[in-house]
Parts: sequence; C-alpha cells; structure tokens
Amino acid sequence: MSDTSDLYITLISVHGLIRGNNLELGRDADTGGQTLYVVELAEALARQAGVRQVDLVTRRVVDAAVDDDYAKPIETINDRLRIVRITAGPDEYLPKEQLWDHLDTFVDQLSGFYREQGEWPDILHSHYADAGWVGARLSHQSGVPLIHTGHSLGRVKRQRLLASGLSNEDIEKRYNMVRRIDAEELTLATAERVITSTHQEIEEQYELYDYYQPKVMRVVPPGTDLRVFIKPQGGELDTPQFRNLSRHLRDPAKPIILALSRPDKRKNIAKLVEAYGETPALQERANLIIIAGNRQDIDDLDEGAREVFYELLAAVDRYDLYGRVAMPKQHQREDVPLFYRIAASTGGVFVNPALTEPFGLTLIEAAASGLPIVATADGGPRDIIGNCNNGYLIDPLDAEGLAESLLKLLSDKSHWHTCVEKGFQGVAEHYSWDAHASNYLELVRPVAERSEPLAREPAQRREALYYDRAFVSGLDQNLIGDESALNQLIGILRRERKSTAFIVVTGRRLDSALKLMKDHQIPDPDILITSGGTEIYSVPELSADVVWSRYIDHQWMPHKIRQVLADLPGLELQPKSEQSRFKLSYYIDPSLADIEEIQRRLLQEGLATHALVAFGQFLDILPARASKGLALRYVADRWEIPIERVLVAGGSGADEDMMRGDTLGVVVANRHHEELSSLVDLDRIYFAEKPLAAGILEAFDYYDFFGACRDPKSETDANA
Repeated sequence: MSDTSDLYITLISVHGLIRGNNLELGRDADTGGQTLYVVELAEALARQAGVRQVDLVTRRVVDAAVDDDYAKPIETINDRLRIVRITAGPDEYLPKEQLWDHLDTFVDQLSGFYREQGEWPDILHSHYADAGWVGARLSHQSGVPLIHTGHSLGRVKRQRLLASGLSNEDIEKRYNMVRRIDAEELTLATAERVITSTHQEIEEQYELYDYYQPKVMRVVPPGTDLRVFIKPQGGELDTPQFRNLSRHLRDPAKPIILALSRPDKRKNIAKLVEAYGETPALQERANLIIIAGNRQDIDDLDEGAREVFYELLAAVDRYDLYGRVAMPKQHQREDVPLFYRIAASTGGVFVNPALTEPFGLTLIEAAASGLPIVATADGGPRDIIGNCNNGYLIDPLDAEGLAESLLKLLSDKSHWHTCVEKGFQGVAEHYSWDAHASNYLELVRPVAERSEPLAREPAQRREALYYDRAFVSGLDQNLIGDESALNQLIGILRRERKSTAFIVVTGRRLDSALKLMKDHQIPDPDILITSGGTEIYSVPELSADVVWSRYIDHQWMPHKIRQVLADLPGLELQPKSEQSRFKLSYYIDPSLADIEEIQRRLLQEGLATHALVAFGQFLDILPARASKGLALRYVADRWEIPIERVLVAGGSGADEDMMRGDTLGVVVANRHHEELSSLVDLDRIYFAEKPLAAGILEAFDYYDFFGACRDPKSETDANA
C-alpha cells in the first residue's frame, strides 16, 4: 500500500461501452446494468474521504460504428477519477463472448500501463468473468489484492440457456461457457473478497462453484440514484402521466396499489389480481395499477407474455374488476420514478409478488420515492425489508396473506407514515451510492492494509465440469412425511450439490409444488418438472423450458378431450387450480371408470394421449409426448447426465415410467397399495425397507450413489 492512508482503487470492466456521461444503456446486451453500476460505483468512491484515486479500466474501441469517446486512451472525469482504456485485440467493438482470446493482451497492456506510471493501485476490483480473469492474472503478477463482483455467473446462466431451448453445443459456440466458468473458478480461487448483492446469491449461486469460499463472500447491496428516486414534490396528481394511469379507473382518488414488472409468469402478477379480486375490502380501499411492459396488441407478444396477459384479463373479468384495475399499454422508461411518486401521493403501496426475486431493485426505488412495500419472502426482498423495516414479506402463493398485508398498510395511516419514514431512512443508510461506497471502503481497506487475512478452505476442481449424476424424487409419497429423515437427506444433497443435480418431478402444478416445498422447507431443486411431466423449470429463476413446451404441444387438443370424456361415469374434473395448459386432471372412481376404456375412447377419436392414474383416485390426461419419464430423459439428455447415473425415488404408479429402463430406482416402503409391484423383478430397482426419505437414504447406501453409483445386484450377477 502507498505511504498515504488514502486508497488508490482500480475497477476493471472489460466489455461494453463505458464513458463518463450519456451512457448508451440498452444499446446491446453488453451495455446495460453492469455498465451503469461500475460508472456509478467509480463516481461514488471518488467522492469518499480516504480515496485518492479511482481508475475505471475498460477496453479501448476505435470503430466508426460507435462514438469517438470510446477511443480516448484516458478520459478524466475529475481530479480523483479517470477512465483508462486499454488496447487489446482488433480496434472494432466486440461483444464479450469474442474477447476471450484478447484478454492476455489486455493483462500485458494494463500491467505495462502501471509499470510506466510507476505505481500500482492498492486494490484491483474486477467486474464479471472476463475482468475476473484479467484481475486474477494481474493480482498474481503484482501481489495487489483482488476484489470481485460477478454480476452474473456462467453455471447459472447455462441452466437458463438450456431452459430457453439452446443446446449444449449452441451454448458453447455462442457463449464460450467453458472458458467463462474456468475464468470464474480462477477468480474465486484468487479473490480476497467477493461482493454480492444478497445472501441468497451466495447460498444458491456461488455454492455451485468448486472454489466457492463462503468466508470471503460479503453482501454489499448496490446503490440507488437518490437524485432520481425522490419523495413526492407536490403536483404529481396533476400530470399527464397520472391522467393516463387513471383514465380507466372509476375513482382515481383512491390509494394506488402499484405493481411494476415484466409480463413474466414468474412475476406472479395474476396472484396479485386474485388477492385483490377475492378481497372486497381491498377493492373498496384502493385501486390496482399494473405496469407490465409496453404492448400494442397482446396477440403480437411472445408466448409467455401473451399467456400472462390473457390470465390477467381473465382474472379481471372473473372478479368483475373493471374500473378498479388498470394495466396501461405504454409508458416511457423515464416516467417510472414519477409513477412511484404518483402512487405515494395517493397514500398507496408498492407490491412485488414474484415467485423468486434475486435482488428487487424496484423495492428500493419505491421506498426512496415514499412507498411502503409488500414483497415476496425470497432473495433480495428479505434483505431489503430486513434493513428498512418498511413493509411486509409475504408468501407469493398465499393470496389471502398478500391481501391482508396490503390492508394493514392501507387501513392504518399512522403505520403507513411510519413505514414511509423508515423506508427513507433505510434506503439512505443501506442503499444510497454514498452508503454503498462507505460500506465498500470498510470492506476493502483491511484487505489493502493486509490487516484482516482470512483462512481459505481447501478446494480443488472436479473432473466433470457439470453434474455427473442426478437424484430425482416426487414430493407427496417420497420426500414429505418424515421430517428427521428429510433433514438428513437435504443435508446430504447440499453437501453433494456440485456433482449431483437435484430434480423434483410431481403431478402438481408449479404454484402448488412451490408452496408444498416451502411449507416443508425443501430447498430449491436444480430442475422442477411439474404437472405430470408437461412443464420443466430451471431453478432458481424458474425459467420455463420453451423447447419442451413446443415439442409436447403436437396434436394436443384439450377441448376435444373434455368433450369425449364428458359423459363417462366415474370421472369428475378437478378444480381449475389443478388444471394446466398441458394437463387435464380428473377425480376417478375405479369401480365406475375403466382406464382402458378411457384410452380406447380417446384413440377412437384420434386423440393420442397419456392417461395416468395416481393413488387410485387421480387421473391425468397428458399429451402423447409428455410424461414424467419422458420429461426426465429429456432433461438428462439436455444436461448431459448419463441416464444410468440417475436415481429415481418412486411411491405411486405415476412414477413407473421414470423408473423403467437404465435409471437406478428405489421404491419406498410406503408406496401406494401395490402400485409399482410390477417392478419387483427388474434389475436396478431397490425396494426399500423404510418409508419416505428414510427409504431414499437406504438407496443412497445400497447404490453407493455418491461414490461408485451402480447396482450391486447387477455386479453380483455378472460375477456369478
């Protein structure tokens, strides 16, 4: 460290177009949130006492297609802050996926820059995987300690890309994922501290890495621009924006319940409309305004967004909420701060009912604008409400609890004002850029001074880059019922998480499965297959696998199936809550309804389907291309997990097609009646002596699942 106590900090952000003003946010995938973050962080650090110099280092771009600003080797922002642009690779602007071969040059050029000026910084701070690789190499060369912020992680992104329909080959070709993950592993093995936005990011994302070091992880939430997100100034309700928001409302003077999100199923907006529709007191007290992106025609939206809007419109119609709910079609990005202030001026509440929320920046923006908040008890919102104490955490699948929390804030003006003031205080203390920079300096100064060394855990790379085996289970007959054994099972799965994918396969719908797992504290699986094998989700983002949906949609005609089965005795449709896009669910009385007759009728009408009976009373009709077993094999193939290293736990007849074939299987002792008895003579099927999770633990030992992972019975037969 230099003689002075003032720090010299270098922030490294290799890709994107970075300059000191007029940021081109959204110009492409590389010029977005991270660009804004590093510029605002650099500016905030340069304002802090105890900081002498901040360099923001990026790649120099000389390209007629972009502004000349990006070609300047040095851009001086003020006497403490400059942007340093390093020449590496071709002059033209390149996306981050094409920069890997040029990072060695970047390292040498930046090293030469510091040697030439005769001084190295006290801290190197890398942002994203490419800068992490650069920072790790420079740290090894110079001895300057490395701080790292990942922003997003390759292992997590790969799961999301697989769910989006890309193959492993496409992912590697387009994203250089192996190089990215290798760079992230090197960075984690080198960094003195890793900064994250939330505790959940540490627990659910970084834990996937071989060089995961929880002792070096620190949560420092990103700052919010409090010059933009401010308390109401007066006059907000006399603006064109308010008139546009409220033009379809019967009584615009009521408080506004404001929701702001993408039209994405994971954002769970329909549950908010349900909570509002089921609660007359809430309708009397407030209007509901949902801002869910821009649209011209719902039919022109992508399939997922279209489905969300149809669901929202159906809910508005079902509860007759016309005049109480507004969903504006268009808005400008710069209007969003005013939307928060408009809702605050009416005495309203901001709500985020998302199924999963990694950070929750809108909650901070809303709090800074004078709104109490109600948000999902997941990820970032837990930290935000924990720090600000300005609202309520809710179970996003509990409509009654959501409505109750909203009413608490809207019914008690004194409590509302208290939450607003606590929100202002909490944001200023924890989420302003000055607060972020101050917390950051407290974190990095001991690192620069070498006064706070941390012992690292021993770690080494695995042979397999990705998962090499998977444990697969249902919920009702397998995991739930023996809490002690379940806790032991969960501990083992967490310990083996880097090598073993955890897959839950259930006949339940997504919302029902999520609620059951939450109620029984079952951790998020890596893959969640719901509705009998018709829906596949990557967790924790809950990204739906669109390729699978398109594949099973072949010749699926649910309306015709309903007509064919309408007059059969012994069949009754289950409630709407149990139906889904690719699953028709009935109650079946086996004494009156014959499954073979049902299948014969469907085939006579040219309807190729899967008809499955579970627990002797539930009948699911699925597309011909869909079942639990087919979905599982699709996932194993996509994730490149050998099917012979997949252990399936089964407890009902609906699990049978997952267990036949080359998978390893365990039938728990509490199986429903004699279902699965036809598997008793098959190799690779173990009938446990114990029920539920205890039976699964038996199978782990029987197959040596986390070691040799093979059927000892087959091995004995081979030696006979």
